[in-house]
Amino acid sequence: MNARRTATTIRRIRSRRMRTAPAVVLAGLVMSMGLTACSIEDAICGSDEYPVLYVGSAGGDCVPNGEEPPKGYVRYPAGKVPQHVDDKWDLYWNTHSVDENGKIIEVPDAA
Repeated sequence: MNARRTATTIRRIRSRRMRTAPAVVLAGLVMSMGLTACSIEDAICGSDEYPVLYVGSAGGDCVPNGEEPPKGYVRYPAGKVPQHVDDKWDLYWNTHSVDENGKIIEVPDAA
């Protein structure tokens, strides 16, 4: 009778482990995704590029590092460079630009 109880207990423990292991793995996966959420935000430009602003308009583009902005584009003012889609500066530059003198202006037709 004692051997029978032991065998039943072992089966229960194994069964419990078989149900618990996938749950633990799934919980770890969910936690790791939550901890890395900041790193998967949509970047304005790729890692080998920097963002530039179209003069007089709310448009922009990305330029390869080491290259100057193309004609009609300028670098964003220092400290006001958007890094991710819909971050503070990305939203700001949807309604602002710079004029040909480098002065920040509101874009009249921005919606």
